[in-house]
Amino acid sequence: MIHKSYSISLSNLNQAEVPLAYFKNINLNQQAIVLAADVGGTKTHLALYQVKDGQLFQLKEKKYRTKEQPSFIDMIYNFHPKKSPVIDSICTGVAGPVINNKVQGVNLPWEINGDEIGKELKMDAVTLLNDMEANAYGLAALKETDFKTLQKGADVPGNAVIIAPGTGLGEVGLYWDGTHYLPFASEGGHCDFCPRNDLEIDLWKYMHQSYQHVSWERVLSGPGIYDIYTFLIQKKGQMVPEYLQQQIQSGHPAAAITQAAMEGKDMVCKEAFDLFTRFLSVEAAQLALKMKATGGIYIGGGIVPKIIEGMDLSIFNRGFIQSGRMDELLRLVPVKVILNDKAALLGASLYGAAQLGK
Repeated sequence: MIHKSYSISLSNLNQAEVPLAYFKNINLNQQAIVLAADVGGTKTHLALYQVKDGQLFQLKEKKYRTKEQPSFIDMIYNFHPKKSPVIDSICTGVAGPVINNKVQGVNLPWEINGDEIGKELKMDAVTLLNDMEANAYGLAALKETDFKTLQKGADVPGNAVIIAPGTGLGEVGLYWDGTHYLPFASEGGHCDFCPRNDLEIDLWKYMHQSYQHVSWERVLSGPGIYDIYTFLIQKKGQMVPEYLQQQIQSGHPAAAITQAAMEGKDMVCKEAFDLFTRFLSVEAAQLALKMKATGGIYIGGGIVPKIIEGMDLSIFNRGFIQSGRMDELLRLVPVKVILNDKAALLGASLYGAAQLGK
C-alpha cells in the first residue's frame, strides 16, 4: 500500500511558479523507486519516492545531523536497508561543487562519490547535483502558497536566480532559453563581500583578521549572523547578556540572536539582524543584475523562511533598489521567499526520476 503523505502530480506541477513543462527532460512517465537526498552542512534530509501513473508519492523520509554520520553510504543503509524495496535511482543534492559526480563540500565532514555509491549498491542511476541545482528543479513542485512575495515585479520572461543562506550561502542560476529553464550550478557565495560604508568596512576588517578571504558566505549564513553580532558587541564595548550567552553556548547562536532581535529583547541583536537583511538584499540585487534575472529572485535556505515574518522588509527593499542607473531594471524583478523546506528534496526526486528515461 502506497503511503500518500505527500504526492505531486503532473497537473499540480504545471500550476507552480516555474512549471514542470519549463524544464527539459523532466517527466514522471516511468514506474520507479527514487531515493532523493538533500545534503547540507548541518542536516541531511532523505526521502523515498515511488513514481507511478504520472505521480510522485513519498513513501518515507528522515532527517539526520550531517556531522554525526560516518559517511553518506552509511546514512543510506540506515535509512533504507537493502532490498526493501529495490531502489531504481538515487539523486543527491549536495552543498558543494560537484565535479565528475563527486563532491567534498567545504561544510561537509566527508566526500560523496556517486560512482562509488553506484558500485556499492550495484546500480547505474546515481546522480549528484549541487544542492542549489536541486532547489532550482524543485521550484516545479511548489505551489503559490509555498512562496511569500517581497516584490511583485513585472511579467518579463527571463533568467531566474535562487539565493539561499544557511550553514553556507548557496546561489544558482536558471537560464531561460525562450521556452525552457536550464539550471546551472554556481559557487557565487564564495565571491568577495563588498562593504559599502564605514561600518561595513570595519566589519570586513574584523572578519579579515579571522578568515583572510571575506566572502559573501561569511556574512550571509548562520555563522555569519554570529560573527556580525560579535563584531558589533566588540565595537560598542558591550557584554553579551547572560541569558543570550547561555543560548549561544547551547550550540545555536544564529537562532538565539535572531530570536532576541525579533522579540525586541536586545538592540545589538536587532542591529545584527538588520545588517544581515541588508546584506541579503544587496547580494540578491547583484545576482539579479549579473544574470539579468527578470524571471525572478527566489530566496531559500534554512534561515530566511524561518525569520521572514520578523525581518524589516523596508531595509530589504531599500537595499535591493540601490544600484543607480539599473534601479529601473531591478524594479522589474519579482522577489519571492521559498517557504517549503522540501524544495531541494523534491527537485532531486524529479531529476532522479528523469535519469531513468534516458
